[in-house]
Amino acid sequence: MAVLPPLPNLQAFEAVARRKSFALAAAELHLTASAVSHQVARLESYLGIRLFERSAHGVRITTAGEAYLARIQGAISAITAASMDVRQGVSNTLYIHSAPSIASLWLMARLNDFARSYPEITFNLSAAHSQSNFELGEVDIDIRYGIPNWPGLVVEPLFEERIVPLASPAFIREYRLRKPADLLGVKLIRSNVSVVQWADWFGEFADVRAPEQFAVRFDRAQMSLDAATQGLGVALESATVAARHLEEKKLKPIFGLERAIKVKAHFAVYPAHHARRPAVAAFLEWLREQADGQG
Repeated sequence: MAVLPPLPNLQAFEAVARRKSFALAAAELHLTASAVSHQVARLESYLGIRLFERSAHGVRITTAGEAYLARIQGAISAITAASMDVRQGVSNTLYIHSAPSIASLWLMARLNDFARSYPEITFNLSAAHSQSNFELGEVDIDIRYGIPNWPGLVVEPLFEERIVPLASPAFIREYRLRKPADLLGVKLIRSNVSVVQWADWFGEFADVRAPEQFAVRFDRAQMSLDAATQGLGVALESATVAARHLEEKKLKPIFGLERAIKVKAHFAVYPAHHARRPAVAAFLEWLREQADGQG
């Protein structure tokens, strides 16, 4: 079995990297700055690399230190959360990670139903574009977005989505958007991480090429949708993710839902043995019920 670095060394490193200061890390850990420095030095000796550059101006994490932090930070957070649960007598906790937009625009609106259906389960939800590392024990279930290529894991598509051009009713009226070619005369909003881009939509539904330059770009669907409601341009997004915007009539599919590219891009991902935990099995069953008929 591989020998792990002492946990106090890892905690000291993570605290200094996060606080960017030995003094602040020491105050957080209730140690002296000298003790924290010694803990970090021991870890550097163990790893055989320099984690920080120290100078009279302060401390700066090295490239190697940043890479190491990215690998261990989730594990430290998982250990901390698990320890807190045990100390507080919480035995049935679910750790969920999700892509940001589906978490804020779809999952959050439904979590109260899960909480009422399973009051004995406590849950912890985190959201980021980065994917969880199951080997480090970071989460139970990861709701991922993208093209599925995750070998060794169970991958369940949540629903089929319709990707369509969306704009505010006022924007559609102002620019008299009636046919796909009309979109070339207005600002188009690009979602940088979307699996469907404007070139895909124009290639499917228009006789003209999509523009190559975009005045407005975002890395989250929620920001693209909010920008469209403000009249900043036309968003190309999922009608499922934008359901609240559509229900509140803040946005409208410019050409209806018929001219849509259909994709399955959100997935519940987890190791098969995780599903044997009652809390995970309950959440997966509930998630399938919520996703049914959402496309």
